[in-house]
This record gives sequence, C-alpha cells and structure tokens, in this order.
Amino acid sequence: MNDAPARPGDLPRPAATPLFRERLLPGPGAWVAALGLGVLVAIVLLPLVPLAAPGAGVLVAAGTVLLLVVTAPVVEVRAGELRAGPARVPVDVLGPVTPICSAEEMRAALGPDLDARAYVCLRSWARTGLRAELRDPADPTPYWLVSTRRPDDLAAALGEAGASR
Repeated sequence: MNDAPARPGDLPRPAATPLFRERLLPGPGAWVAALGLGVLVAIVLLPLVPLAAPGAGVLVAAGTVLLLVVTAPVVEVRAGELRAGPARVPVDVLGPVTPICSAEEMRAALGPDLDARAYVCLRSWARTGLRAELRDPADPTPYWLVSTRRPDDLAAALGEAGASR
C-alpha cells in the first residue's frame, strides 16, 4: 500500500463535458421490427421444438435490439473535436457549417450534391443532418455529412467549440 500523498498532477481528470452528444438510435419502427422478428422465430420453431420456441424468440428479439443499440453511432462535440461514429476531426480545421433541416435537403445532399470523397455518417432514420466543410489542405476529404436529429444544436455546439479555441 502506498501512503504517499497524491499530487494534483496524479489525480485523474474528469472527461470534458460534451457540448453536444447524440446516439443515433433507430425510431420506433425498428424496435417493433426487432420484436416482430423474435415473434416470427418463435412461431416458426413452435411446431419443431415447442418448449424452446418462446426462449428462442426472446433471444432473437433481444439480440436484434442489442445489435441496433451497439451499432448506433454517436455524434459528439467534446474537447475541441467533432466525433461522428468512429471518425474524429478537430473543430479548428472545420470551415463553414450548414445545418440540413429537412428530409428533402438531406436527400439532395446525399444524391446529386454528394462529393464521393466526403465523409458520411448516415442513418436513414435520422432524416436531417449537418454539412461541415474541412479547411485542411492535407486532407482529401472536402466535407463531412453527418446525420443528426438536432442539426441546429450540433451547429451551435460546433460554433461554441470553435469560439472557445
């Protein structure tokens, strides 16, 4: 056991509070479909293994729900960087930020207006998003296109993170 007094530098620092955080979980339709898949598996297995069919249905439904939660990306602004799924970019290399507040605008941004070099973090159940230009000449990615249900809040958080730097 070490009885030496802790120095201020030795104490763990709390993680910076995020200015914006959203997990892009599916809407109600996906949750109902996950439960429906479990019911369907139970019905199919009922004539074959009547005692195990309900358990198998519950396992399939729970596994599908777990898969939906685990694969849902997080969009976050924290400690001077934007995180969208597995990718991160410092806020200070972001240029103009454009909220995409309608499904029609998002459809255009993902269709005819999309640059193939752009980083896209898309979930079809989040029908709005945000486009953030990149000002890094060393990065071939011209912009990020990120799904979010709260594009104005994400743009404000990026503005606040950029102003604090």
